[in-house]
Amino acid sequence: MDLQSLPVLTALSDCVTIVEKDSVKIIRVDHEKASAGIALHGGHVVSFKPKDQDDLIWMSNKAIFDGKTALRGGIPVCWPWFGRIAAPAHGFARNSEWELIEHRENDHGVIVELGLMATEESHQLWPHLFSARLTVEITEQLKVTLKVENIDEAAWTFSGALHTYLNLGDIEQVKTTGMGPEYIDSLQNDEVIIGGNELILTDTIDRVYTQPESAIFVSDPLLHRTLNVENLGHNSAVLWNPWYEGAKGMRDMEDNGYKTFLCVESALHAPTLEQGKTLQPGESHELVTIISAQ
Repeated sequence: MDLQSLPVLTALSDCVTIVEKDSVKIIRVDHEKASAGIALHGGHVVSFKPKDQDDLIWMSNKAIFDGKTALRGGIPVCWPWFGRIAAPAHGFARNSEWELIEHRENDHGVIVELGLMATEESHQLWPHLFSARLTVEITEQLKVTLKVENIDEAAWTFSGALHTYLNLGDIEQVKTTGMGPEYIDSLQNDEVIIGGNELILTDTIDRVYTQPESAIFVSDPLLHRTLNVENLGHNSAVLWNPWYEGAKGMRDMEDNGYKTFLCVESALHAPTLEQGKTLQPGESHELVTIISAQ
């Protein structure tokens, strides 16, 4: 995503400015190690470019920046649930306006922290008190940490995901490893399937890998790099690509948009909201994804 052409609203430091795309404010980071963009709408990373590299993050050219619609691409924050186990799909965090808490920088990079608290609107969807913090660390690699804390008087359960869209040269030339052998196939009535150690796609995929390795590698010969995705605080890794028919049915994705991305997601997956992870009052949990190229 081209952030350099967007109008500047506020300069916060030598490295950090706030720019605007249509109705969405974006924190733009320009550091000698890397550049990045984080939309306040959704707490949504929209770009991460290490020095002298193509963007590691894919954004749809038809993404809707109206400040209401969830952005297509980037790293959507799916919370306090993942999937269609409640409404709206993937929770309300990706449609909420996050607040810039702080930013700091040094020779190694920039750290941006955003916050989200319960509102009357969120309470109608999910009647609990919470504190959510999204910390985005921009160095030679990208580290995104979602920390959620129960500040209510009773326990609550949740699921979630950092729904990363990786930017690729050609999906049909990409080889993925490290996702583990077992997956729940959403395209086959959630059947549990044992697969191979390598994945080369020729059609749509929507899988929850239940035994991922510590790092997932996406080898991209066209862009001459391998993307490394390390996830923490998760119980699964979700891989998704809608392929042509799926992309064609989305108003915020070009028909051929599927060709240049693969979602590799750090996920706390649960079949129902009640079966999600439980936090007692005062407890917190961190969900992390770390993305780099080699």
